[in-house]
Amino acid sequence: MSIPKIETPKIPKEIPAITLPNEEMQPEDSFHTGLISDCIIDNQSAYKVAFDKVIFRNITFTRISMKDIELTDVIFEKCDLSNVDFGEATIHRTEFRNCKIMGIDLTEATVRNVLFHTCLADYATFRMANFKQIVFQECSLLNADFYESALQKVYFDNCQLDRAQFTGVKLAGIDISSCEFTSLGVSIEDLRGCIISRGQASVFASLFGLILKE
Repeated sequence: MSIPKIETPKIPKEIPAITLPNEEMQPEDSFHTGLISDCIIDNQSAYKVAFDKVIFRNITFTRISMKDIELTDVIFEKCDLSNVDFGEATIHRTEFRNCKIMGIDLTEATVRNVLFHTCLADYATFRMANFKQIVFQECSLLNADFYESALQKVYFDNCQLDRAQFTGVKLAGIDISSCEFTSLGVSIEDLRGCIISRGQASVFASLFGLILKE
């Protein structure tokens, strides 16, 4: 499978280390150009916080609710964002590398030019999100929920998709041929035009009650 080029984060080669305030973040706080590493970000709840040209490295996020967060030119490396609430986020030119994002909530998010590489994203919620120019590469997306999300130029490369929910998602032109799954939540109509492998045809036949004859 040929993975397309997407816009990568525009971050200077030399950036200073920065720390977040100990007190709770306030609505519309913004943080620019820096490295945040090797710490725990705990118990933060704020609306429309913005991060621009920031690298998060080896960070654990716990009890985090940042609805309508804005992430532009951001990299997450070896971070744990499990169960973080980023509902209605705007995310552009961002990478999640070797991250644990189990149960992350990106409901109704707008996501552009984002790479998810070797991420554990089981039970992630992407309901009614709008994705364009996105790559999921070697990710585990077991039970992930894409209900009624819009997928445009979204690529799944060697991902685990078992029991992922794609109800209400138009999969025309979406290539899942390199992925592994035994079941998906999807309708025949939504599946029309989806790119699958020959081996996966039997999976879909069983899903829809068809019998393949040798």
